[in-house]
Amino acid sequence: MELTFMQSLALGAGYVAVGMAAIGSTIGAGMAGSTAIAAWKKCYQQGKIAPFLLVAMVSAPLSQTIYAMLMMFLTKDDIVKNPQFAIAYVCIGLLGGLAQMASAIFQGRCGAGGCAALAETGKGFGNYMIVLGAVETCAIFAMVFSFMALP
Repeated sequence: MELTFMQSLALGAGYVAVGMAAIGSTIGAGMAGSTAIAAWKKCYQQGKIAPFLLVAMVSAPLSQTIYAMLMMFLTKDDIVKNPQFAIAYVCIGLLGGLAQMASAIFQGRCGAGGCAALAETGKGFGNYMIVLGAVETCAIFAMVFSFMALP
């Protein structure tokens, strides 16, 4: 393959990783956000104080996009210097992006459950955040392992 084509392919994979992570973050934050809005509405109807802490659970899936951006920025120079490993960079970008996407989606799903539970009971915020942290750990592992897999 031609050198510039290989570099372009590998660089594009970094952008694919960010795009996939951003899609996952959008889906995850959207799921948790819609549940938070419904939970706040229920609190208002019942005359209860609406917990602002729901925002923390709604915004949790956004970090996966940042992790994918780090993956892209930290591999960019290596890609230009080592275009012969273009296929490896493409695999790292695609699989890393997919891992970030899945983590963000499921973190949003867990956040939605936490939002509903916290608004209803007013208790358990720490426990809910621990669950979100466990899902976040998968995203961090994917990011770190992508750095370790670099040629």
